[in-house]
Amino acid sequence: MNELKIIKSLKKNIKNPFALKLNDDVFFDKKKSLVGTIDTYNENIHYLNFKNPDLLIKKVIRSSISDIICKGIDPKYILISFSGSKKNFNNRNINLIITSIKEEQKKYNFFLIGGDTTYSSKSSFTVCSLSYSNKIIKRGSCLNNDDIYITGNIGESSVGLYILKNKFKTTPKIKKYFINRYFKPSLPFGFHKDLNKFANSSMDVSDGLLIDLVKLIGDKKFSFVINYNKLPKSTYFEALLQKKKIFPNNHLFSGDDYQILFTAKKKYRDIISKSSKKWNQKVTRIGCIQIGSSNYMQFDNKLKKIHNYQGYIHNFS
Repeated sequence: MNELKIIKSLKKNIKNPFALKLNDDVFFDKKKSLVGTIDTYNENIHYLNFKNPDLLIKKVIRSSISDIICKGIDPKYILISFSGSKKNFNNRNINLIITSIKEEQKKYNFFLIGGDTTYSSKSSFTVCSLSYSNKIIKRGSCLNNDDIYITGNIGESSVGLYILKNKFKTTPKIKKYFINRYFKPSLPFGFHKDLNKFANSSMDVSDGLLIDLVKLIGDKKFSFVINYNKLPKSTYFEALLQKKKIFPNNHLFSGDDYQILFTAKKKYRDIISKSSKKWNQKVTRIGCIQIGSSNYMQFDNKLKKIHNYQGYIHNFS
């Protein structure tokens, strides 16, 4: 059994008017204007080890508040639970973690309001992010002929992970860039404040672009077409491609990007462009929503049906 089957079973058996039918990454109580989300990060699953606790805590915080940001609202509060050994949570590491939390609070304007600490042989973090809003941008609310957009670049965290695993070598400058992108995803903070002006549906890219596009659409009567050549890549990513250090398909759809994936009507193209410039945020139109059950990738002038939805799914069997 995998996580998708577990969620499907929960949908059948557990009813909650604020859970958005478990079709979103957040819960939303409109009457109380309360929004929340929770994520757990385990050593050897979500991250390799505990060698860089100051960077690691930044990664788990940013990946958590990303769920709030992509709904078009600001994060307000977070709770963090730590689990680990005496080696993990010695005085030095605790001081590094506290310093990083303070830096993240200043950068993203939220407050740490509590949490828990427990002993375990391997490290783990659970982060709950909360906010207030009487409106959010949901998944599953895209319309036929909507444009598909993504902020920033994709594939960078995946390349950073490859470098940390010593799968290839590159220059110190490029190495530092991608490792930073792995530990410190560049959230589209600021631009998210304008999402309510134009986005019909929105979510962050965590499990992988293709898998998350399927989740974003939700309704089986709709499908998507994306242009492979328009997928946003950094100049460093392009440099590694030219040197054949990496293969694009190993990274572009692997997830862990924490960029905003959203859809909007074509009439909002100019507004989105202005918002992109206003916030100095890279935003790329990569495809469109259409009626149908099959999804396609466009290569130059050719369309190919997508069969392999590369990405990450937790399996329990």
